[in-house]
Amino acid sequence: MVIRLADLAGRVGADLRGDGDLEITGVNGLREARAGDLSFLANPRYRPLVAATRASAVIVARDFEGDAPCALLVADHPDAAFARASEAFARPEPPLPPEGVHPSAVVDPSATVAAGARVGPGCVVEAGAVIGEGTVLRAQVYVGHEAVVGPACLLHPQVVIREHCRLGARVILHPGVVIGSDGFGYTADDRGVRTKVPQRGIVDIGDDVEIGAGTTVDRARFGATRILRGAKIDNLVQIAHNVVIGEDAVIVAQAGIAGSTVLGSRVIMAAQSGVAGHLEVGDDSVVMARGGVIKDIPPKSQVMGFPAVPQKEAKRAMVAAARLPEMREALQDLRRRVEALEPSRG
Repeated sequence: MVIRLADLAGRVGADLRGDGDLEITGVNGLREARAGDLSFLANPRYRPLVAATRASAVIVARDFEGDAPCALLVADHPDAAFARASEAFARPEPPLPPEGVHPSAVVDPSATVAAGARVGPGCVVEAGAVIGEGTVLRAQVYVGHEAVVGPACLLHPQVVIREHCRLGARVILHPGVVIGSDGFGYTADDRGVRTKVPQRGIVDIGDDVEIGAGTTVDRARFGATRILRGAKIDNLVQIAHNVVIGEDAVIVAQAGIAGSTVLGSRVIMAAQSGVAGHLEVGDDSVVMARGGVIKDIPPKSQVMGFPAVPQKEAKRAMVAAARLPEMREALQDLRRRVEALEPSRG
């Protein structure tokens, strides 16, 4: 596909600085871009790359200053503008399964599949399950007994929805997501022998939630593990039993949340961060990458490190730790000076 730069500027709501007749054939990063590519600058740390890029045009913020060897599209939000531009060059999505049930799918007679739903090859829909209008089950999706999948959902291959769990509207689950696996619960006797505690609850997922590949959400021991409206969860995340994830929360890859913890609305957990069980993380808080939360976090906090502490405190500790060799050398020098001043011992 070829699009004039002036047309792209109009599409993304940006001001054009340069030749509007330039032909754009694709999108790419600042380092990788070649002639014909459109790139973007959203993170200031990459500003020096603009001067060296071979892109035909770059989307920049309105406060951009510096040299650029190419045309510029000036936007309020470069990241969002680039996303809109990228849509024009994106490969088409794979075709959806046709409406109805594929001949190779197994759907129990007592299940309810809306007329406009699409159940792909190799899917299994158990007794009493409900598949909503416009929902798509791609190949080999499993929907357990009396589970409910709301309208306009998209479940990619090999998603598992265990019995009695519920999904709201417009939920997207990527390949290998498991909803409703047993929570990790055991009791131990005096000899340390462990007995499984039954996990009789469900998982309840709200509207407009998206969950990445390989993520697992455990069913509650009792009641429900809940993921509220608009939450976005990355790949390879573990959410334990009876956890509550607040509205519009973001949980990034390889994060883990232990049982009965509550994350407030708009909380962000960065990559490989974790929260111990039975805690609360307040609304609008951020847990930085690899942060380990072991106590309640008040709203609007930014914490990092293990154990996680306020960001400013953690940074001071990191600076002090980096100076330890220098401080050790200074201490040893001081010790030598003191010893030299002491009277010799006969």
